[in-house]
Amino acid sequence: MTGNLAHLTLAFGLLGNIVSFMVFLAPIPTFYKVYKNKSTAGFQSAPYVVGLFSAMLWIYYALLKTNVMLLITINSVGCFIETLYICFFLFYAPKKARMESLKLIVLLIVVGFGLIVGLTQFFASGVTRGVIVGWICLVFSLCVFVAPLGVLRQVIKTKSVEYMPILLSVALTLSAVMWFFYGLLLGDFNIAIPNVLGFTLSIIQMILYYMYKNKRPVSDEKMSEFEAKKYPVGEMEEKKIQEIVDHKTIDVLKLTALISSDILPVVTKLKENGHEAGHVAVETQAHPNVPNHIVEVTA
Repeated sequence: MTGNLAHLTLAFGLLGNIVSFMVFLAPIPTFYKVYKNKSTAGFQSAPYVVGLFSAMLWIYYALLKTNVMLLITINSVGCFIETLYICFFLFYAPKKARMESLKLIVLLIVVGFGLIVGLTQFFASGVTRGVIVGWICLVFSLCVFVAPLGVLRQVIKTKSVEYMPILLSVALTLSAVMWFFYGLLLGDFNIAIPNVLGFTLSIIQMILYYMYKNKRPVSDEKMSEFEAKKYPVGEMEEKKIQEIVDHKTIDVLKLTALISSDILPVVTKLKENGHEAGHVAVETQAHPNVPNHIVEVTA
């Protein structure tokens, strides 16, 4: 029975590694959009900074334990990928967003992680150290799941899912399931507990995505309402009629100018030849847009 439990734990751990790798790759479409637009407008760096911090914490926690090697493998990959994302974000971010991201990096990665390692190494020992780091990992794992929820307010407010990373939400849901069973079978509740909330929050994100994916953004609706208020139905019809009348007037003026340009050279030539009086019948030149006609000119 113990052997079967160990094999099952290993299976969920391997599946957790595979799905977590998918989680780390899920933001690729987001960064492709950033690359295409040459801007990070509308996107946030917080999920990737928090993700890097969490991966570093789990590596530290795994080094203090003896039976969670699969945590080291996947979180090492995660540290590398999240670092690439952050560098990419900083390259394309506007100045204000770049400065905010750098402040968050210094606060979490440099100060936060440095203090955790330093304090636990100097003021804790043995099993106590592992318990303290385990609880810290539990708290910040919840932050990883909560971080993408920063866009939910924007989604509800604008009724647009343009900036919601749905692929990340799906991958996080699957990852939460795998790591929950891995932690449960391993008897490590620092791994199992955060993934219960992670699963719940990921489901909420997907529900909101399917609620608003076919909705028109609020900005478009407001524009339509503005046009309707600016031009009521009667005024809009009157405006269209006036545009048609103006267009016809312009066509008549063009036609008059065209006919005048055909007749004027003929009249001038008749005056030069001494036709001071009388009626002269002049046939105007054929014009592709004007029918042939006879004009009586009084010289």
